[in-house]
Amino acid sequence: MAHQVEIELKTPEEIGQMRRAGLVVADALARMRAAVAPGVTTADLDAIAEDTIRAAGAIPSFKGYHGFPASICSSVNDQVVHAIPSHRQVLRAGDLISIDCGAELDGWHGDAAITVGVGEITNDLRRLVTVAEDAMWAGIAAAARGVRSGKGRLTDISFAIQSAVRKAGRYGIVDGYGGHGIGSAMHQDPFVENSGRPGKGPALRPGMALAIEPMITKGKPKVAELDDGWTVVTVDGSVAAHVEHTMAICDDGVWVLTAPDGGRARLGELVTARQQVNA
Repeated sequence: MAHQVEIELKTPEEIGQMRRAGLVVADALARMRAAVAPGVTTADLDAIAEDTIRAAGAIPSFKGYHGFPASICSSVNDQVVHAIPSHRQVLRAGDLISIDCGAELDGWHGDAAITVGVGEITNDLRRLVTVAEDAMWAGIAAAARGVRSGKGRLTDISFAIQSAVRKAGRYGIVDGYGGHGIGSAMHQDPFVENSGRPGKGPALRPGMALAIEPMITKGKPKVAELDDGWTVVTVDGSVAAHVEHTMAICDDGVWVLTAPDGGRARLGELVTARQQVNA
């Protein structure tokens, strides 16, 4: 029997509450980005995240989620997603780390991820990060255009992400992992694939909130889960990048809730007129 998709539609006031959670996540990620350096451990980064989130009166969304033991996922090099922070994972110059972070504030969630180079990284790795970020923003822009036209469907986002990656070169788009609905729970319907044909799935409607998160590799897309039950790695050992923003769909565009500027620098007039930069 097919899974019945149940999408939570938020009021403008609830989206405003999600924005507050989103800004907590943005602050935590900014602090971790600044701390990434050779010799730092992924456990050090996790401590920064937890301290930042709790100081804001929020709760780390990840900690305890299905038993996950930390406040962030800290995936280094061939680790794609869900790697557990550790005092034994010491960052080295040339590494690439993806940091995924979530916070719950007054019952509403924000979720975002960044991929950061450790010290000097190669041009190839810088390019990998740029391609992932561009694909994420292409997906968000597709949602904004879709709601404005009144004809947008969920897989328009998937197709935009896929098209941006394919146009950029030979990168693997990780299958089976993707974005998701978000709101009063961290993971909700619908699942947002990072590839697919456009014009399918639920209509894009004001009140929807989605986490858009491409995961791409420098090699083949096949991945495997390690024995810890969490860490996902590339089978061929190629380096991966993972980026994510939480966005809300409004009647006149989108509001990127985990971007301090709401997404305006990347999306321009596709951002809703209602959004306030720091509220």
